[in-house]
Amino acid sequence: MPVFEYQGLSPSGKALRGIIDAESPRTARIKLRSQGVYPTEVREETAGAVHGEASYGLFRKVPPKELARAFRQLATLVGAGIPLVSSFSALIEQIGHPVLNKVLTRTRESVREGGSLVDALAAHPQVFPPILVGLVRAGEVSGALALTLGRWADFSENQVALRQRVRAALTYPAFMFFIGSGVLFFLLTFVVPTVTGVFSDLGQSLPWPTLVLMAVSGFLSRFWWALAGAIVLLALWARSFLRSERGGLLGDRLKMKIPLVRELHRRLAVSRWARTLATLLSGGLPLLQALEYSQGVAGNRLFSRAIGRARERVREGEEMALALKESGLFPSVVLEMVAVGEKSGELSPMLEKVASSLENEAESDLRGLIALLEPLMILIMGLGVGFIALSILLPILEMSQVIR
Repeated sequence: MPVFEYQGLSPSGKALRGIIDAESPRTARIKLRSQGVYPTEVREETAGAVHGEASYGLFRKVPPKELARAFRQLATLVGAGIPLVSSFSALIEQIGHPVLNKVLTRTRESVREGGSLVDALAAHPQVFPPILVGLVRAGEVSGALALTLGRWADFSENQVALRQRVRAALTYPAFMFFIGSGVLFFLLTFVVPTVTGVFSDLGQSLPWPTLVLMAVSGFLSRFWWALAGAIVLLALWARSFLRSERGGLLGDRLKMKIPLVRELHRRLAVSRWARTLATLLSGGLPLLQALEYSQGVAGNRLFSRAIGRARERVREGEEMALALKESGLFPSVVLEMVAVGEKSGELSPMLEKVASSLENEAESDLRGLIALLEPLMILIMGLGVGFIALSILLPILEMSQVIR
């Protein structure tokens, strides 16, 4: 069925815009009037626009924070007893993000026409993650849709907050790195050529540190654009390679071998998986289905494969703790807590405790890593500046000795 984008007015005179499924522009106007919308413009969308959320690219993706806020509001509206379609209409009026607004409007129209919410959400996998679809499916079956939407909002907000804390912790070291690199680049391309040019004019023999400095400075002064281009191309190639299955697996294995990063990455990966699984189980999903939905959230292919193998062993009747132990990726304390949760019938609360504990440990590891990186970067920058100063001073000292 064609999709039409419309602009119109509400009964109170408020400007509205959105999309609606209809067989023709006339039918679209009739449907809008029946919904209390007075259309001022109705035009058919192209095929590319209808599926725009898949083609908007990197800068048009829906931020997780926006999605979490939207479904928090939806859970509140549904929990207050407002019908689902009306809840979506009220929500859409508050959404400023163009992609999310369009997708939620299409979701509302699908529900209005008699479709299930889970099918409407599943039609937009680029926007709505599998865990949300799974929770909504369980909520529709159990009749606790508002509760499951609230649980997903809790989960998503927690993940957003964790990412923000990690990014905030890394901001200062990254700032120091770029400032230090900029200072060294400025010295090598502007200051050093001026000073070393004097030495060249004098024609005296220069010590090897000065010769090395002049060579590096000359290369950067003449070919900085080539170096910058090579760095950009290398970064683009690395990004493309790491997104491939082979490159991604290699990168994930590397993360698990670097001493300073290994434990931090493992704790973050296991905490994401544990919290996701806990959210799915508390939402009413069976263990096997919850394991399937949580398989890809760890952010590491090694963990995803291990969880997939564990799921098959659980299907065959093995306890989950024993099935996870076989991979050797999960910390022993996590396996013990999972085993206790299985035996006591409190697996979901135990997984929540696992996730919270690992998140706290990961943040502590991150603070320790940053405490190590900061003096290391200061030392490296100091060595660079010291080498430049030494390379400039050595010829001057030799000249003073000759004059004496």
